[in-house]
Amino acid sequence: EGVEEAGGANDSSVVAKLKEVRDKEFVEVRLPADVVAEAQQVWSTFVKSASSREAAGEAIYAALFDSAPSLQSLFKTARSVMAMRFMNGLNGIISAATSPSA
Repeated sequence: EGVEEAGGANDSSVVAKLKEVRDKEFVEVRLPADVVAEAQQVWSTFVKSASSREAAGEAIYAALFDSAPSLQSLFKTARSVMAMRFMNGLNGIISAATSPSA
């Protein structure tokens, strides 16, 4: 119970359900293997395209706050520190996508 799992013909419906904001519950999400593989490949390409992990983190930070500048006032930590936190957090999520119970 509380697990969204993809399998076979239902992959499209599972992915579609994940597009809905579910703010009343927290469920474990298991993405289809092909979606995980593609996300990991894109992430790897992004990280390799940056001159450093710090630069990749800065790009994430800049993209987030360029699209929603009002959020920036919610973060009191130095920009470089937050950029690395975003980078490390996303890296952890994407790396663990193949084993969500880890």
